[in-house]
Amino acid sequence: MSSPNTEKPEISVDEQVARIFTWRRGFNAVFLIDIGVELGLFKALAERPGRTSAQIAADLKLHSPYVDVWCMTAFGLGLLDADEQRQFRLAAHMDKILASPGHPRDLTGYIRLGTAFMTEDFELCRKAFHTGEIVPFQGRSHAFAETIGDAIGGLHAATARKFLPDLESMAERLKKDASVLEVGCGTGRFLMQLAKAWPNARCTGADIDPTGVEIARNKIGMAGMESRVEVIESDVGDLPEASFDAVVMIEVLHEIAPKIRQHVINGCAHVLKPGGWLLIVDETYPSNLEEARRPEFQFPLQTGFEEMTWGNVIPTREEQEQLLANAGFKGAPNRVLIGEGFTILSIQR
Repeated sequence: MSSPNTEKPEISVDEQVARIFTWRRGFNAVFLIDIGVELGLFKALAERPGRTSAQIAADLKLHSPYVDVWCMTAFGLGLLDADEQRQFRLAAHMDKILASPGHPRDLTGYIRLGTAFMTEDFELCRKAFHTGEIVPFQGRSHAFAETIGDAIGGLHAATARKFLPDLESMAERLKKDASVLEVGCGTGRFLMQLAKAWPNARCTGADIDPTGVEIARNKIGMAGMESRVEVIESDVGDLPEASFDAVVMIEVLHEIAPKIRQHVINGCAHVLKPGGWLLIVDETYPSNLEEARRPEFQFPLQTGFEEMTWGNVIPTREEQEQLLANAGFKGAPNRVLIGEGFTILSIQR
């Protein structure tokens, strides 16, 4: 069989150089977005579009020449639009993506994860390539846990309002008194979204990270949801058998160490009622070289590289399905690809 490289047309040196420059511009673009979010530039343009860079700088009490360079660069990147008088406004949909915290399409947390934490982790990488050292996801700072929650906030909202209720019979159960467990609940954002969307549902979160559990309990208490939402620091395998109508894992499976991954999936099967659903939102790693060049695997590859010093290993399709089969689930799971490369897996007990 021919290798993937020999099956593609020959690429010129100029095309390869252009590719590197594109990636380098992407690095700058991430920091430009982060600055725009932190300084309120996107928010200002969302609230009052059609202003010059000098007007924006005056309103925000910022250095006008710097704001002008920021606006021109953001315009060149397609983040902003402008008229002939250089009055700037947000480009299409950027209000939802960069100026609406909490919106399902908001990506500001994902950007901040890169600028605030990945730069530190990439410094660790240089040493870790020699030592294999990791800094686990669990037990890091409150700021880290909160930023992770922000980064996947859109998945939380979509899971609570669409992915979970779209499963067979789940909407009816949620309207009544369905019991839902989130494994790896982090800071509790999904649980709160679920409780708001389905007032009769009973929502429980389990996590082994004390930092996330502490933050989640505080958030739930401040929202006055303690009677409907419970968060416990526990291994899922220690919870009562057949006690939940659904078990949800959002961006958690690949964060579980491979040596205990089967134990966790076994625990998910253990706590599900007959006919209950396991819903997993995660990434799927390419199984071979051919898949590694396909667009739907670019985000999982990126995540695998970014998070390797966290000790995270993204499972392939075959590994995902073997975990489920070993836990006693019958047949192949339903598999849907969404967004930039997220996989929704669902299977019934």
